[in-house]
Amino acid sequence: MNGDLLLKLIIILAPLSLAALGGATSIYAPLQHQTVDVEHWLTAREFLDLFAIARVTPGPGSMLGTLIGWKIAGLGGALVASLALYLPSSALVFGFGHVWHRHRGKRWHTALENGLAPIGSGLLFSGVVILARVAAEGVVPILIIVSVAALMMWRPRLHPFFFLLGGGFLCYAIYAAGF
Repeated sequence: MNGDLLLKLIIILAPLSLAALGGATSIYAPLQHQTVDVEHWLTAREFLDLFAIARVTPGPGSMLGTLIGWKIAGLGGALVASLALYLPSSALVFGFGHVWHRHRGKRWHTALENGLAPIGSGLLFSGVVILARVAAEGVVPILIIVSVAALMMWRPRLHPFFFLLGGGFLCYAIYAAGF
């Protein structure tokens, strides 16, 4: 049973490793879908809790995959999940890095790079939407999330800490007001 679970973990995480354009944030939506909706390994709340733990701990954002592996299969699951997330993308980067750098500036290189940028942005956005849907219960939290995202795009040079602090005060004020 545990071997089947570990194999399923590899089958889910290895392709996501290769699709992580823009970083780990770009795979949060499909990872949530697979682990919560398809496999039922986690509840939506557990996924969000593991996401929060992964974000506050030092290290890469893909630590979420390791935590999911730990939750469903212990230490073996954590090791398998980590390897499934890091090995495929590392091999791809290592293999294509030299070729990519050698052809920098050519028309096909620039076109491919410009074409991949919106894909990465869309994957990042889908991850944020999934996390907001899981975290937000009601219209007010969703409005806060959208407002903070808009402010961050409007003033990108401000440190995110100020947005988090302001969002925390805003949420407390709304809660204190009885909403």
